[in-house]
Amino acid sequence: MNIALGADHRGSDAINRLAERLRGQGHEVTLHGSTGGETCDYPIAAFEVGQEVAEGRADRGVLVCGTGIGMSIAANKVAGVRAAVVNNELTSQLARSHNDANIVCVSADLLGLRLIEQIVDRFLSTEHEGGRHARRVERISAIEQGVSPHADPS
Repeated sequence: MNIALGADHRGSDAINRLAERLRGQGHEVTLHGSTGGETCDYPIAAFEVGQEVAEGRADRGVLVCGTGIGMSIAANKVAGVRAAVVNNELTSQLARSHNDANIVCVSADLLGLRLIEQIVDRFLSTEHEGGRHARRVERISAIEQGVSPHADPS
């Protein structure tokens, strides 16, 4: 799987460890943002990862900042991105299975590295369930295109 990773300065340690781990699992990884702890603005990394995912150059994305919230807000401005802030394995799984999230955003400040790894593992191993959830994702896409989600997406 091709995975785009991005971090600001608060998430650089976590993203470097994740990159090493994911490459060891056989994934292709690209890095964006701060990889050496240098100060950077999180919207830049969020945009770059979002573009990679939306354009199909990456299958999924992982963003790490202090809380995960800023990254999520910024990434969700890229058309085709469904970025979810998650804080445990269950929310990671549900973001994928129900919402077809293609980017996971996590907190470097509030979560330990082991939990971040577990969240990412669950995110990468979970597929979208489709069914009633697909209809809801289609309604999200309608909003993104400026169309009312009240219309029947089918």
